[in-house]
Amino acid sequence: MTTTVRLAADKDTGVAVVTLDRPGRLNAIDLTMRDELRQVWRELRFDDSVRAVVLTGAGERAFCTGLDRDAVVPQPGSPYMADDPLLRVGPKSNDLWKPVIAAVTGMACGGAFYLLGESDFVVADPTAAFFDPHTTYGMVSAYESVLLAQRMPYGEVARMMLMGTAERISAERAHAIGLVSELTSPGEALAAATDCAAVLAGYPAEGVQGTVRALWAARESAVAAGFAQAPHLIALGNVPGDRQAELFAGRRKGFRTR
Repeated sequence: MTTTVRLAADKDTGVAVVTLDRPGRLNAIDLTMRDELRQVWRELRFDDSVRAVVLTGAGERAFCTGLDRDAVVPQPGSPYMADDPLLRVGPKSNDLWKPVIAAVTGMACGGAFYLLGESDFVVADPTAAFFDPHTTYGMVSAYESVLLAQRMPYGEVARMMLMGTAERISAERAHAIGLVSELTSPGEALAAATDCAAVLAGYPAEGVQGTVRALWAARESAVAAGFAQAPHLIALGNVPGDRQAELFAGRRKGFRTR
């Protein structure tokens, strides 16, 4: 069976590399990839030989471009029970408290922020570019905004979420505002993230995992409060699906990078 997520663990270093593997779709997340990611995070909870994790995307064009637009997401008939397909796609929401370092090459946008928002820090290639297309296509950026508001200055995350596809944040700018912790030489993001992970894996796991849990505790009350509002804001603010498709089909060409 073809898998959309690759897991490679180095028992000597204690580092596992999780790779989103749909480069032909810019590593967009379909429901199969979502389920495989959740399974990988759960497997890593029980593998004591893995003490640190690197998350990356296959190919050079994108880390991840969010939810695959061709994914069909079944929904209950009640507006009170709407399902967000990516809500539990990240490591923290699957109760994995081993450190996760994201290595970003190319685009990271939309639903990619569920993953970056639950990574402990981000290492980026100079080609990395960050943006959120929700508003352009008539959708509310709710969960993504809540997660990134914990990682970036308010004005920066507000501008990125509101400007939609008109702007992209370059790797340099992302580094300057703290979204990215290290900006590497071309082609070196994965290696740099793996080196950091090897350092963390060499420390006693109890102290590292306790620190990961403490850091998340400092953020999770704000995340929980924001997430509680998200379904209502999405229900109120999203335009109908056919209008979203129309906006997507007529999307503007070109963007400004800053």
